[in-house]
Amino acid sequence: MPCEADAPRSSARALPYDGPVTSETATDAAHGSTASGAPDEVAPRTAWGRRLSRFGYVERPHASTRERLVAPFPEPGTKLWRTLGLGPAAAARLARWSGWGGPLLVALLAGGLRFWHLGSPRAVIFDETYYAKDAWALWHLGYEGTWPDNANSLILQHPQKIPLSADPSYVVHPPMGKWVIGFGEWLFGLNPFGWRFMTALLGTLAVLMLCRIGRRLLRSTALGCLAGGLMAVDGLEFVMSRTSLLDLIVMFWVLAAFGALLIDRDKARARLAAALPGDGTRPDALTGAAVKLGLRPWRLAAGVLLGLACATKWNGFPYVAAFGVMAVLWDVAARRVAGAPRPYRAMLRRDALPAFVSIVPVAVVTYLVSWTGWFVTGNGYFRHWADGRGGTWSWIPAPLRSLWHYEYQVYEFNIHLTQPHTYQSNPWSWLVLGRPVSYFYESPKYGQDGCTAVGGCSREVLALGTPLLWWAACFALLYLLYRWAFRRDWRSGAVLCGVAAGYLPWFNYQQRTIFLFYAVVFVPFLCLAVAQMLGAALGPSGATERRRMWGAVGAGTLVLLIVWNFIYFFPIYTGMTIPYHDWLNRMWLETWI
Repeated sequence: MPCEADAPRSSARALPYDGPVTSETATDAAHGSTASGAPDEVAPRTAWGRRLSRFGYVERPHASTRERLVAPFPEPGTKLWRTLGLGPAAAARLARWSGWGGPLLVALLAGGLRFWHLGSPRAVIFDETYYAKDAWALWHLGYEGTWPDNANSLILQHPQKIPLSADPSYVVHPPMGKWVIGFGEWLFGLNPFGWRFMTALLGTLAVLMLCRIGRRLLRSTALGCLAGGLMAVDGLEFVMSRTSLLDLIVMFWVLAAFGALLIDRDKARARLAAALPGDGTRPDALTGAAVKLGLRPWRLAAGVLLGLACATKWNGFPYVAAFGVMAVLWDVAARRVAGAPRPYRAMLRRDALPAFVSIVPVAVVTYLVSWTGWFVTGNGYFRHWADGRGGTWSWIPAPLRSLWHYEYQVYEFNIHLTQPHTYQSNPWSWLVLGRPVSYFYESPKYGQDGCTAVGGCSREVLALGTPLLWWAACFALLYLLYRWAFRRDWRSGAVLCGVAAGYLPWFNYQQRTIFLFYAVVFVPFLCLAVAQMLGAALGPSGATERRRMWGAVGAGTLVLLIVWNFIYFFPIYTGMTIPYHDWLNRMWLETWI
């Protein structure tokens, strides 16, 4: 799995990705220039380097060990604000605020889009028929109750009827995501706005988080806001934010866990840097091998968040393993840079057990806590299955054995779910958007629901990623594979890890009934990949003005095309009434119908 450690094999040699990544380049911040952008004319230290210098070769700068452990955030520039006519003091103040101001503006845009006419269509669309009603039952019974076949029409009618029965219902997903959906229903009632409120809120907060995560990962506010902006206009994340399904909630917890691990990485490396003797210029074997990193609350937070992801839907489990491996490999890299002669041994001695305890047992406990309603009410499905049963495992409390039996039945159901579905798809087709899922479709006639076309109209909510964004992401993933494999770029490895954990496990279930919208879990990492690729397209800060100009033109053109693409498909993301021929023009592939 692409979660490779980031440090070079020789702790005395600096590599490009050890330096900060500025808004001017997402990949080669130290390639022939300092973090400020000025050329770094470091004299070659080797004889071979001195020979190459006759042909214009400039050796990469050699940062101190402390700087390589803790890459600084670049100072925000004031050129833009001063160009707009602001004075030096005001420009500096706005530049300092940009680290939060930019992400908040992007999130405000995303929130406006997601909450616009959130209650439309006024219908129970796709799998809302399960999760909206189960969420209401959890908040009123503590477990999932049963509903009659005509429950949807009774809920939507005036006056409303809520025909919830206290008889337990068999459900195939853990309760956490439904508790989240139910909070919106508790605030606004059992109606489309109420059951979509929390997914819209989490979808908006995910954009804000991604801006800040991208800023920390790439050391660039501009690229962080670009990543968040791309997700703000991704059709799949947008539709899932406006639908009360579980997968977007899983994505939110996973992204939050990734951000927590990034913060933990920076803080752990800062502790190693502070422990270096002297001015921290050179690595120290004792520091790298023996220093304890102490309590790591952000890693504990990641364990809780990953547990919440698993307690929402089981496709959160691969992230527990993937992020756990990634975190300890980051520790290996940090100890190698600090000077540990055997960094893997140092990691096993100092970091492996605390990392395991912080993530795996914490995630398990969080998962069990999410079942509190099922435990304390005593009326949930299979709640008393183990009561009075003996056997080898009778020493385990009966409620835990009952839960284990219930979860085993759910596992058997999930792995044998092969019933054909009109909109099922194979994971091979997901990145190219081969078969999106139609959540809602109507064909209003002329004069109905705002239809003004004589030939009739269409209303659809189609779970389709913004095509140009996803197709660009295919190339971005190839670029990141190159960066990770040949340049040992830890940032690329981290993004690829996020994609792989959410994508690759589905190839083991190709015969199962699965859908494209499961891919929303790794959409943030696709957006990070595209942002990193576009940052590289801008060119290194030492490049010629012509090279920088064409890089900016190319990157800007792609971003504008992605935004246009989202606007073009907006009617079929939101269920707007449009003429049938306009709807058909948006079906770029036959498999989208």
